[in-house]
Amino acid sequence: MRVGQGIDAHRLVSGRTLVLGGVVIPHDRGLAGHSDGDVLLHAVASAILGALGDGDLGRHFPSSDPALEGMASDRILTQVMARARDRGLELGNLDATVVAQAPRLGPHLEAMRTAIAGFLAVEADRVNVKVTSTDALGAVGRSEGIAAQAVVLLESA
Repeated sequence: MRVGQGIDAHRLVSGRTLVLGGVVIPHDRGLAGHSDGDVLLHAVASAILGALGDGDLGRHFPSSDPALEGMASDRILTQVMARARDRGLELGNLDATVVAQAPRLGPHLEAMRTAIAGFLAVEADRVNVKVTSTDALGAVGRSEGIAAQAVVLLESA
């Protein structure tokens, strides 16, 4: 068994679509980033890389690479999961938390869970996604950005 954890955060900016867990969320701003800025999928991919002992997202998907600009983060996640499978590992389970003051994400959690399970090609009961706020503390609490963290367990296939 291998355990990894990941975290990501991006600023909310005008003129971008908000995508979390591969799901488009209605909001007046989206997340800044070289890719689509999906902090939830980035945290999950980072956790998988951590479990593999294989560096971080920047090593595999550098923001200096113009070919990756605007890339959908589900492609990042599926490529990272393929690395795990190439090493004979499968997802045991995933627990992820999105930290956001706004927008309200509760109504979208099941769609995120289903989408992530699909990207990882696992049953949805292996994926848990939850949300919390910072009760108006800090940059996330001022709705300046959104953060996410994830923990994964990888097991021999």
